Amino acid sequence: MGYPEGLLKTRAVIKPGQYAVIPPQGRVKNVIPNIEGCDMSIIASPKMGASFVQYIGTAHPGGGTVKPFADDNNIESFIFLLDPEGEMEVVLNGSQYILKPCGYAYSSPDSNLSFINRTEKPVRFLLYKQRYIPFEEKRPHDVVGNINEIDEQIYDDMENVFVRDLLPTDLSFDMNMHTLSFLPSGCHPFVETHVQEHGAYIYEGEGIYLLGEEWIQVEKEDFIFFGPFVQQAVYATGRGRLTYIYSKDCNRDPEI
Repeated sequence: MGYPEGLLKTRAVIKPGQYAVIPPQGRVKNVIPNIEGCDMSIIASPKMGASFVQYIGTAHPGGGTVKPFADDNNIESFIFLLDPEGEMEVVLNGSQYILKPCGYAYSSPDSNLSFINRTEKPVRFLLYKQRYIPFEEKRPHDVVGNINEIDEQIYDDMENVFVRDLLPTDLSFDMNMHTLSFLPSGCHPFVETHVQEHGAYIYEGEGIYLLGEEWIQVEKEDFIFFGPFVQQAVYATGRGRLTYIYSKDCNRDPEI
């Protein structure tokens, strides 16, 4: 990497337990047991105050899992292919799938996830895991899809904001993944304040995000963590769409 030019600086903003913005500059590579041939960065974990763990990775040719990921009891996981080119082989509980760009796979708590890059070029991906919260006798199932095959829905009666649900919304699932897209000048209909946590990865565009009482500029490749009850809203400020993929815990009554 070599010597820096000028003073060291960062756009990262970290408020443990509340919110965080982590740009690509400054991320470090982490060693993740049983994942080889991949550059992995941990961008959210309980050490930040999150109830989940999220990574961004680059799988080099031949890189991937050497043992199933998140194979512990009652752990669910999710993988999303970021790059506009390339593919990833994914195995869910013994069944093999090929993820194309914008493809994803959800591994239920009764399943496990393996992945490998069998192409000749590196491919980038998001990886996520959390502990499943059971509800009665209901259990979720594995899901494989591609966001390009899901119709966008108008968000809260705003014709310049669009949402996609990547997972089923029934009570078997205690989490979901969504995409949210804003056309230029699009925004949230109100400042949200809610119990759900989010981990959001911006994969196109730019905007200015309200986190707590602070307006923060964000752009493509930034990761944002939203803790419970933090104030949040965004304006899209670029010439094109602002789009991010984000996690949400849902469908459960908080324990006391």
